[in-house]
Amino acid sequence: MAGRKHKTKRSTGQLVSFLPNSYLDRTSRPVYALMYLLGFLLLYEVGTFYIHPDVLSQSLYQPQLRVVAFVWVQNLLEYVGFSQRMTWIAPPFVVMVILLWLQITSGTKWQVRVSDFVPMTIECVLLSIPLIVLSLAMNRPAAVPEQPAAALSMPLIACAAQPAAQGPGLWGDIVTGIGAGIYEELVFRLFLICLLMILFQDLLGFKKDMAVIISVLISAILFSVHHHFFYVNGHFGQGEPFVWMTFIFRMMAGIYFAVIFAVRGFGIVAGVHAFYDIIAAMLNAFLFAARA
Repeated sequence: MAGRKHKTKRSTGQLVSFLPNSYLDRTSRPVYALMYLLGFLLLYEVGTFYIHPDVLSQSLYQPQLRVVAFVWVQNLLEYVGFSQRMTWIAPPFVVMVILLWLQITSGTKWQVRVSDFVPMTIECVLLSIPLIVLSLAMNRPAAVPEQPAAALSMPLIACAAQPAAQGPGLWGDIVTGIGAGIYEELVFRLFLICLLMILFQDLLGFKKDMAVIISVLISAILFSVHHHFFYVNGHFGQGEPFVWMTFIFRMMAGIYFAVIFAVRGFGIVAGVHAFYDIIAAMLNAFLFAARA
């Protein structure tokens, strides 16, 4: 039994075990992440094509939808031989295959209770509120007087630096935020933290606690950096202008997401990230824009 528990934690990146078959235990499983995020994946793909119907005939990197982590998945698919058209369609299947593999290797039950999706959504919304409060506190209008309408600044929507008048508007911000919630958590929590743990704990021999701390800090710093400076399609690019307060906020958010990932698994942390972006977009559109 102890070996199985260790396998489950190692396979999913989760560090906490719960009472077997309880709500917390069930909803931490990869199969729950897969089923819960299917709607988000579909909404991001359909929303992208709805906003930019010519996206398949254009270059991979769309400046209007700067989810850099999604572009990284596209670049990887293109590198292994997928066509440009397929690189827009295949990333959701990459997420699904990864979660299916994690479910298989975790050895946990496959049963999913659809009724759990409602409390999962409530949980994700509630867990996003501390970030909303922190963002409001650290991105006050007084700190950036030249942009009084952007108090919240949607600092977790990946590189969404264009003014709303030039971009796709609220719907585009919501779609972009959903994509960021899934693909940034895939890259910076599920991939990066697990790889860093293998490096520091297994290869370099660090104690587990120290390996966790270092891995979380590195992933949080890189998570924040990539919103300002990134590498896509073989070229370096610059996103939002660098502001220390925003950088520190994103780093703190990266640590917060890592804790949620370690305790609740990929499905919940991706949901929290996505709902934070959605709430931030709506507050910007309906509250702060009205004050401009």
